[in-house]
Amino acid sequence: MTQTQTGWTSEATGEGAYADVNGINLYYETYGQGRPLILLHGGLGAISMFGPIIGLLVEAGHQVIGVDLQAHGRTADIDRPIDVSLMAGDIAALIEHLGLHKPDLVGYSLGAGTALYAAVQRPELIRRLVLVSVVMRHSAYYPELRALQGQVTAEAAEFMKQTPMYELYSSLAPRVEDWPVLVSKIGDSMAGGFDHSAAFGTLTMPTLLVSADGDMASPRHTVEIFEMLGGGQRDGGWDKSGLPIHQMSIIPGETHYSIFNSPKLAAAVIPFLAEGTDPS
Repeated sequence: MTQTQTGWTSEATGEGAYADVNGINLYYETYGQGRPLILLHGGLGAISMFGPIIGLLVEAGHQVIGVDLQAHGRTADIDRPIDVSLMAGDIAALIEHLGLHKPDLVGYSLGAGTALYAAVQRPELIRRLVLVSVVMRHSAYYPELRALQGQVTAEAAEFMKQTPMYELYSSLAPRVEDWPVLVSKIGDSMAGGFDHSAAFGTLTMPTLLVSADGDMASPRHTVEIFEMLGGGQRDGGWDKSGLPIHQMSIIPGETHYSIFNSPKLAAAVIPFLAEGTDPS
């Protein structure tokens, strides 16, 4: 990756390719060697938004496979909405296409929602799951953010060309003219609200919840999800026998717009992925 005005950089060098899976020509990049890890970016982003995180994961012994989700980065849009439950099928199909054996799955924001549903729909494919800045229900966002999300429409696309998101999109997209379509689809995905409570209740693999202390929802919301997964119910014990298989991390001094390329994120994720050998 190269330096951009947004500061989204990485010293890691990846090998790019396309996979024709699940009705979409999905772009992905592979970095390093080791235990496979699928990395999913946030809305209006791309693989490169993770910046130095990719290199840190590679240094920790992972083969990182970053994916540009539908209509993002180098992956062209197709005739369907931006829907995490649909994009989850793309990721499951990619895992099978690449012949990966139970990779770890790490997703941020929109990518976290996609990772969640991939884990729910195809749990046999995934070893460990990391959900960064994930939100269980639309009402958890701060009220002022919900108001702004209602303004994400095709009409706002021209104004949003002044943002780092468009700078990144225009440097990678196969059809830059699709920008208003992407913005509109992202807006539509938020407009009706959502509630993923039922999906969280079915997770079976060890899962790490990560959020910034200045994220788009209160840290209390991350705690609520953790408790739904069985965390925070009792003392963990001297021998840790009281701990659930799931974990939670609140990253200090970061926001929704900085956590994805903060070294603090890598410091939370790498030990979790290194723990034990889960049943295959």
